[in-house]
This record gives sequence, C-alpha cells and structure tokens, in this order.
Amino acid sequence: MFGLFKKKSPLEKLQEQYQSFLEKAHKASHHDRKLSDQLMAEAEEIAKKIDKIKIQQS
Repeated sequence: MFGLFKKKSPLEKLQEQYQSFLEKAHKASHHDRKLSDQLMAEAEEIAKKIDKIKIQQS
C-alpha cells in the first residue's frame, strides 16, 4: 500500500521491458522462430541499456 503511488525508476522500467520481451520471445519460439530471434535481439539491446545505467550508478 505504501508503494501505491511510487513512480518507477528508468532502471525498473527497463527491467520490466526486458522481462516482457523474454516472455514474448519464449512464447513465439513455439510458433515463429524468426519473430523469437527478433524479440531476443530487442531484449539484448535493453539489457545493454540496463548495464549502462548500473555502471553509471556505481
């Protein structure tokens, strides 16, 4: 309840996007390998952004 109105940091938003792309890629891998590969590539780009933010915060 206390975190109800808490805004998410850019890092948290990117982590959610990354998780979402991984889930979509996994589901797509059963039907369309090309789409799955594309989603994984996008997830990797987000992972790179997450790493940059973590390095800047250190």
